[in-house]
Amino acid sequence: MRSPSALAVDEVQLIVERVRGRGGHAGRVFLWVADEDPYAGPSLRTPLLEVEQWDAWRPVPFGRDARNRRMDLPLVWTSLLVGAIPRQGKTFATRLAASGVVLDPYARLYVFDGKGGKDWEAAERIAYRFVCGDELEHIRTVCGYLVELVAEVQSRYARMSTLDDEVCPESKITPTISRDVDLGMPITAVIIDEVQVFLQNPAREQVGGKKTTLGAYVADLLTYLVRKGPAAGVVVVLATQRPDSNTIPSRLRAVLGSRFALRVMDWRDSNIVLGEQMNTRGYDASTLLPSHKGVGILRPDGETAGADLLAMTVRTYYMPNVDWRAICARGRALREAAGTLGGHAVGDVTANAVDSAAVVKALGAGSRIELPEPLASVISYLGDELDEREFVPTAELVHALDVESTAFGREMGELGCRPLRQYVPDGDSTRRVRGCLTADLRAAIADEIGSSDVEQS
Repeated sequence: MRSPSALAVDEVQLIVERVRGRGGHAGRVFLWVADEDPYAGPSLRTPLLEVEQWDAWRPVPFGRDARNRRMDLPLVWTSLLVGAIPRQGKTFATRLAASGVVLDPYARLYVFDGKGGKDWEAAERIAYRFVCGDELEHIRTVCGYLVELVAEVQSRYARMSTLDDEVCPESKITPTISRDVDLGMPITAVIIDEVQVFLQNPAREQVGGKKTTLGAYVADLLTYLVRKGPAAGVVVVLATQRPDSNTIPSRLRAVLGSRFALRVMDWRDSNIVLGEQMNTRGYDASTLLPSHKGVGILRPDGETAGADLLAMTVRTYYMPNVDWRAICARGRALREAAGTLGGHAVGDVTANAVDSAAVVKALGAGSRIELPEPLASVISYLGDELDEREFVPTAELVHALDVESTAFGREMGELGCRPLRQYVPDGDSTRRVRGCLTADLRAAIADEIGSSDVEQS
């Protein structure tokens, strides 16, 4: 296959797609070459400006690819992580994801802005729960609202179990259920901008008789909502301008379904947003040009977008404040007409009373599952280094855990962490040693979370 240099074009002008389906073959690809930079022109305004109302069950118009094909983003049944360095269009992209929910009068919004300012203030007039700010009081309020929502998810599962099979064929929400005001289970989107503000707060908390930090508690609550919320109609959208290994804990990152990475600093940060080793598969958001505002790599949830689609480069629609305010104003008018306006938008800012013990029990049964040995001991030993290191020598783990090396290697291999050899520094030179990739360790954790979901269901 010819390289971009052989075609005398920049990489951004060359689109390579594998030919799939009938007549497809691993060695056959489709090449599309643009005459000029496809992302150089002005961004398009969102098509939602031209619609009166939207259905949250429909994928939201998100942007266009280099070939000017419209790319829609599904939200129901999944979750979304948006990551970028500052001033690359992160807030605009997050607004686009939220706008389809805003224009559905039967949908509900929880909007938490850790940055403050006016980026999200227009949503205050329609949001069921709204918090703007990064002070301790704001973070505690967000925590209380998330506890409320975890209890709501538990309640929804309990109520769906009592519905007959015609109304609820499975233990999942349906469009009919979500629009039945009497049932009280609307599609609910949790939008959190600058999520690192809430996840990294060091204030000490007492939760279920154990001491933790407020940030860790928020992470546990969000992990539960991302894992259990989609089938109950709860969608979580997280955005951060600090997509590094210390921002979003691996237990939360591992269960986020859809990802969108605008320009980031390096390939490690790109992988934090898009997933492990995505750069080796040709998707690296650190290679995006600074001039390409709003251009990012979208990795939609495979279950909603189709298994054949891994990722694509998308230029998001433009969503400035004036358009965002217009969409939010329309969203309020629609809710007033439908009689669905509630919560913060009508002055009710007090979280509903919940069974805190049941919430803590749910978190303990889900977010903090017991990992099998020796994986649990390895994770405990590495601590924060799980997200900071790429490779850990087996000899180091054997010595630290005081285990027999042959049995340890076999047991880790059975958990999906098969040892391999890599070069590590040794004085002024390097030496080749056996060890395991931390990416494999994180994947093993994700597998255990998935297995726990199956057992609980």
